[in-house]
Amino acid sequence: MNQREFLDIVLPIKDSLYRLAKSYLISKDEAQDAIQEVFLKLWKNKESIKNYNSPEAFAFTMTKNYCLDRLKSKQASTLKIVHTNFENRTNLDKDIEAKDEVSLFFTLMQKLPEQQKLILHLRDVEQYEFSEIVKITASTQTSVRVTLSRARKKIKDLLLKQYNHGIQ
Repeated sequence: MNQREFLDIVLPIKDSLYRLAKSYLISKDEAQDAIQEVFLKLWKNKESIKNYNSPEAFAFTMTKNYCLDRLKSKQASTLKIVHTNFENRTNLDKDIEAKDEVSLFFTLMQKLPEQQKLILHLRDVEQYEFSEIVKITASTQTSVRVTLSRARKKIKDLLLKQYNHGIQ
C-alpha cells in the first residue's frame, strides 16, 4: 500500500476519529495526540490494513482502544486532572451564568408596574397558586392571569431587547 492509498482511507474519517477520541479524552490536545498515534500505528501496519473488510471500522476500534489504554495508563492521573478541571470550569461557568440571569431577571422585574411586579413575584418566584394570589391581591382570578401574562411578556420583551442590544 502506498502513501496515496493510505491517505485515501484515513483522511475521510480523520474528523470522526477525532470526535471519538475527544469524547473519551475530553481535552482537544489529548484527542489530537491520540489521532496522531493511531495514524502512526495504522501507517506502520499499512500492509495488514488490506486484510480487513472495513479499514474504517479497524481505525475506529484502534482509536477507541488507544483512548481507553490512555485513560488506564500512568499518565491517566494527568488526564483525570484535565477532566476534573474541565468539569469544574464548566460547572463554575454554569453557576456564574445562572446567577447573572437571575440577577438580570430581578433587575428587569424592578421596571414593571407595582401590581405586575407583585403578581409575577408571587407566582414565579414564591410559587403561590392562583387562588392564593387572588386572596393576597384582592383581585379576581382573571385579573391575576392577565396581569401575570402582561408581566411575563414585558420581561420577555426586556430580555430580548437586552440580548439583542448585546449582539449589535
